[in-house]
Formats: sequence, C-alpha cells, structure tokens
Amino acid sequence: MIWKLALHWQVFIGMIAGAAVALLAPDLAPAAATLGTIFMRLLRMVIVPLIFTSIVSGVAGIGDPRSLGRLGAKTLAYYLCTSLFAILVGLVLANGIRPGAQLHPPEGVVISPDQIERPGSLAEILIRMIPENPIQAASEGDILGLIFFALAFGLAIMFLPERGRTFLTEAFQTAFEAMMKLTGGLIRLAPLGVLGLIAGAISTMGFGVFAQVAKYMLTVALGLSFHFFVVLPALYFLLTRRSPVAHWRAMVAPMQLAFSTSSSSATLPVTMNTVERKAGVSNKVASFVLPLGATVNMDGTALYECAGVLFIAQALDVGLTVGQQAMVVLTALLASIGAAGIPSAGLVMIFIVLEAVNLSNPAAFALVGVMLAVDRPLDMFRTMVNVTSDTVGAAVIAQSEGETLRYDDS
Repeated sequence: MIWKLALHWQVFIGMIAGAAVALLAPDLAPAAATLGTIFMRLLRMVIVPLIFTSIVSGVAGIGDPRSLGRLGAKTLAYYLCTSLFAILVGLVLANGIRPGAQLHPPEGVVISPDQIERPGSLAEILIRMIPENPIQAASEGDILGLIFFALAFGLAIMFLPERGRTFLTEAFQTAFEAMMKLTGGLIRLAPLGVLGLIAGAISTMGFGVFAQVAKYMLTVALGLSFHFFVVLPALYFLLTRRSPVAHWRAMVAPMQLAFSTSSSSATLPVTMNTVERKAGVSNKVASFVLPLGATVNMDGTALYECAGVLFIAQALDVGLTVGQQAMVVLTALLASIGAAGIPSAGLVMIFIVLEAVNLSNPAAFALVGVMLAVDRPLDMFRTMVNVTSDTVGAAVIAQSEGETLRYDDS
C-alpha cells in the first residue's frame, strides 16, 4: 500500500505519476494541476499561525527574564551569525553556478522586472519590519512585521508575573504543537501535490526541466556541505580553540537521527542528552541553548531558501539587483527563525521569501513543486546541518561561560 511507504518514496511515486500524466495523457494535466494548486494553498494557509506560535512559544519559553542577559545575548548572536553565514554561502553559490539560468518561463506567463519590489534602502527595510497593525500585517502576509511583533510579544510574556507567564507560555506552546501537527499532516499530502505540480510543470515547461533541477540540487548540496564541513568547524575552532573532530565524532547520534527524521524537534531530546553526556555541557546551558536553537537556528533551511529563490528568479529570467538580493538575505534570515522543526518545513517558509520580492505567481509555484519533488534528500541534509549548528552553539557558549568541555565518544 503506497500510504504505508516512507514519505520520500511516496513523493517519488507522485513525481513519476505526474510525469506520466503529462507525457501520456496531456489532456488530463490541467485537472491534475488543480491538486498542486490546492496543496500550495494549504501550505500557505499555515504560514502565519505557524510563525507566530513558533516564535512566541520559543522566546517566552526561555523562562526567567534574567536569563536574557549574557547567556541570551551570546546565544542569539551565535544563531544569527551562523544563519547569516549559511545564507551568504547559498547566495554566492546560486549567483556563481546559476542553476536556473537555462530554464524558460512557462508559456503564457510574462514576468517583468518591473514587478519586483524594490526596497529603497536598508533603513526602509528595517522600518517596514515594525507593523502599525499586527493583525493587518498577518492578514496581508507582511511576514517581516509579523515576526517582529511575535518576538516583541514573546519578550513581553517573559516579564509577566509567574502565573500569567506560565499560562501564556503553555498556551502558545500547545498552539505551536498543534500547528506542527497540522503542518505535518499537510506534508503527508505531498505525493498528491507533487503529482499535480509536476504534471502542470512538465505540460508547460517540458520534461527537460528535471535535468536542470539536478544543477539546483548540486548547488544546494554544495552549499550545505561547505557550511557543514568548513564554516561550522572553523567557527568551533576559532571560538573554542579546540579541534572540531572530537565534537563531530561525539555528535554522531543526533546527526544520524536528524538525517533520518528530517526533524530537529524530534531530534531535540537526543541532542540534549548527547551534548550533556558526551560533550560535558551543563544542563543549564543545554536546556537554554538547544530548545531555542531548535526554534530559531535553521542554517540549512536559510541557505536552501536563499538558493531556492534565486533559482526560481533565474528560471523566470528575472534579474535581482543587489538591493533585492539583500531583501532575500534578510527575509530568509527572519523566515528561518519561524521554520518549524519538522520535515519539509523549509518548503512552507520559502513562500515568505518569494513574496518579499513579489514572485508569488503560478510560474514560481510550479518551480516550487519541482523543487519539492527532489526535496527529501536535501531536507535530510539541511536538518543535519541545523542540528549540528545547535550542538556547536551549545559547546561554544558553555566554554564561554567557563565550563570545561569533556568529550566522550564511546
């Protein structure tokens, strides 16, 4: 029974079925494409509540407001820096390799560079982050404003009296868990969504699009590999003055679980246990840094979103200026904060970055569908990168707090 297979096999079967419909029964392709449209609308439906509950519960869950001092500043600074490094790696590779440069927009879809939103300056971008009306920002899809308000609201909850703080923290945590369940359920519909999206993409763009997707996959895989094997070890060495080999060897268990489940949230208990038991990080640091990291630190996801949006822009022959690419970088950084630690959550968040540069159109959605068809191995890899970055952060911050790292890789 197909529904008993692993999700990545279901998606693969959906991709083959979509290609078969487009090639053998092209008259049915438009009807099949409706499934893809429904799937994309379902994913877009959960963006606002998923981001809001994720960020509020993550920030409010820190606990004692006094913990926001030195430890909180170090943690957030580390996570922002590593995510930014990952995005810049994706930006450089996507501009250098140009994985979407040989694709052509679907027939009948006209994309003009004038459609791309052009921020006037960095100051303008920062001003736009502050919403005049958070409810209006949510209803209009102003994700930058929504993220800003969620961060501020989460901080405000931390400073409430204990009774109110506990009540709201547990409420938002429960709401976030419900959104994770809902998003996970929608991801289970991916085979049908892929069938429709692939059928529509091939019928309009031709089967040759998949040869180009291999170039896109290579671009993302190279970026993730560089971040995993170069950037994170270099940061670990520079900030701890220790060889990263012992840390990587000790963290094999959470790496393997992250790779196999594609869920940093599901991996969190193993990650915390391994960091404390095999790296000697105290429970105080691990219980603060790692849960926050599972919520806001998504290096691999941020890299994927940036490279993916540039791939789509290149495929649609829409040139992004330096200012527009800066918008992609900033939005990918903020969107990665709200990505849930569940399989293919980055697929949901990529819509945010697309909307930031006004690339919300059927052609872009068709290309997202093509990306989804080959997303499973990339999702596994980027989740492993996310979790590894969390463990490096815990070790770095523990040593900066005067703790001695003692590795046990037995």
